[in-house]
Amino acid sequence: MSQFAVILPAAGRSSRYGDPREKKIFADLAGRAVWLRAAGPFLNRDDVARVIVAIAPEDRDLFDRRYQANTAFLNIRVVIGGADRSETVARALEVVEPECDFVAVHDAARPCLSTEVVDRVFAAAIKHGAAVPAVPVADTIKRMGPDGMIAATVPRESLHLAQTPQVFRRELLCRAIAERSRLGRGATDCAGLVEALGHPCAIVMGSPLNLKITTPLDLKLAAAILPLVEPPRRDGPAHPFADEQQGWEKLPKIKPRDLFGP
Repeated sequence: MSQFAVILPAAGRSSRYGDPREKKIFADLAGRAVWLRAAGPFLNRDDVARVIVAIAPEDRDLFDRRYQANTAFLNIRVVIGGADRSETVARALEVVEPECDFVAVHDAARPCLSTEVVDRVFAAAIKHGAAVPAVPVADTIKRMGPDGMIAATVPRESLHLAQTPQVFRRELLCRAIAERSRLGRGATDCAGLVEALGHPCAIVMGSPLNLKITTPLDLKLAAAILPLVEPPRRDGPAHPFADEQQGWEKLPKIKPRDLFGP
């Protein structure tokens, strides 16, 4: 069985989240931090040998204070990230065990990932060496000119919105990250760097529920989506999230006006 390492880049500044008190990855979502929700689908898989979370240096004290018990119990490795995403991934790659054939990079701010998407992208990575989940663009795309007017309507038939986890054969990702200074112009994700190497990346069907939290509104959407992706457990043995049921019961009842205004 191929073995996977999973990297959760969590060293960003959350500048668009707009909450000066707390970064989005630490926000509470049904009794568990967003980043822990993002890690959840990987933690009990037989094909995942290591989960690594890469945090900002200024978050180390807070992270240890809040989550040290969780990371110890769940065997999650914590590293300090870099100034940008590619450097953060590079630092996490340094601690990936040699037995890991593949590396998945998953946004720490995507807490609504389903096991079905993970299964599809892992299988495609084994077959093709690189794979990305994505969803087709459903809306009409307009390109805006410098005057604020529509400059063109872009055909959407082949357009997709990329998601994570993005999964690569380990040596392929290591090479792309090592050459990021040469390849990185215009690349906004790891797949962009791998593409710049000339290696094709397979697209598998993602999920519209696999949203990335960017604003507080997204957190409300995640609260509404999460029960569809990860139904709450109401029995079974004790676990490190034994108080999570209370979090589910306290989830806000989302009304349309909460999401879209009156």
